[in-house]
Amino acid sequence: MAKTKSVFICRECGAESPKWVGKCFACGEWNSFAEEVKFTGKTVNKSAGLLVSRVESKPMLLSEISTDKIERIDTRSVEFNRVLGGGIVPGSVVLIGGEPGIGKSTLMLQFALRVGSLKTLYVSGEESEEQIKLRATRISGKGLSCYIYCETRLEKILEQCVAQTPDLIVVDSIQTIYSDTFESAPGSVTQVRECATALLRFAKENGKPVFLIGHINKEGHLAGPKVLEHIVDTVLHFEGDGHHSYRMLRALKNRFGPGNEIALFDMQNSGLREITNPSEILLSQGDEPYSGTAVGAAMEGLRPLFIEVQSLVSPTSYGVLQRSSSGYDSKRLNMIIAVLEKRGGHKLAGKDIFVNIAGGLKVNDPAMDLPVMAGMISSVYDRPLPSKSCFCGEISLTGEIRAVQKIDQRLAEAEKLGFTKFFLSKYNKITTQKNSKISPVYVTTVDELLAKLMH
Repeated sequence: MAKTKSVFICRECGAESPKWVGKCFACGEWNSFAEEVKFTGKTVNKSAGLLVSRVESKPMLLSEISTDKIERIDTRSVEFNRVLGGGIVPGSVVLIGGEPGIGKSTLMLQFALRVGSLKTLYVSGEESEEQIKLRATRISGKGLSCYIYCETRLEKILEQCVAQTPDLIVVDSIQTIYSDTFESAPGSVTQVRECATALLRFAKENGKPVFLIGHINKEGHLAGPKVLEHIVDTVLHFEGDGHHSYRMLRALKNRFGPGNEIALFDMQNSGLREITNPSEILLSQGDEPYSGTAVGAAMEGLRPLFIEVQSLVSPTSYGVLQRSSSGYDSKRLNMIIAVLEKRGGHKLAGKDIFVNIAGGLKVNDPAMDLPVMAGMISSVYDRPLPSKSCFCGEISLTGEIRAVQKIDQRLAEAEKLGFTKFFLSKYNKITTQKNSKISPVYVTTVDELLAKLMH
């Protein structure tokens, strides 16, 4: 008879311990151990032969391997293709995570219904067939080649994958799938790791792409062991603000394309609408200039985004100063404030400072330092910045404006959007066309930026 015993497994790295410990001895994380019931002993799984097709392999020279037969699958979505690096690679495993109610299931169901030429198996462990049908009707999906299968047992799911031979598999969600081989509960570290590994093995040996939907924990990370993100080929994060209808699909990891690429969608009653022109949500629609508003040229992957930065500097009414930022790193904001005080000569000790990124987005590009500082300067003097101007540059602790990468792509996009002035570091080498309507304005230090903005 099989025996069971309790062990403690780290959610981050999967390390095992016979007793609970506060700090993981392998990865150093605190409070990451969770108790699991580990199965010991030999059992015969009748469904084991259906898990994967046993294909023998042998070592091959790199020059002998051919990639001519590998063709990416078109998702029928320009934005989705961009994030995946040009389409879906056969045999790849993609993990999509996001907050509850953000639209992960809607995104994948709409995607499964859109690729009508592909036979899709949509596995749901959270909803019934009737509930999925209601959502498909709302997003106007016919689903002529989309099969719905509501099941949580791994062995049965793989049986249907073998019997139906679909071209694409979607699992919603990986935390609800369990295997009879392990006695731990669904969503545990063991179940998530082993079920994801079995689906990965099936995808690689049969050349079928698999999409996994994953939950996130209260810290904003994907639930389950950290090894889950190492197992899959691509990790996508579906994010957005609950007060806005806009959604962003961000690539955190991609073995077959550029990382950090993004796609923008608009959540509507009829589903998700692609946003091919991000300036419609990221830039102000008004023509009247306001103080404290600056436009920054950021890069997300290979795509330039022009984002409106709103800054407000006002005298404090309380004893404690407020330094608040929405969509921008608060620590980097404090650094820019210190540089503006030390190198620019502005005394901001008695003033509250607020910075907001329009559209509810979050940006991490260092090139957004210059528009944030320009917006703060404009708010301090209560004077609007030059019309049709944008900013791009990194601020150093010495007050120097440093160069940024991919400046030519940013400049070309700025000209398309109708900007006439482009503030950047003089260390950036750019090439402008003779008939170009945009003129670069080079700045070297914070003092020079102040002089050119407030002359």
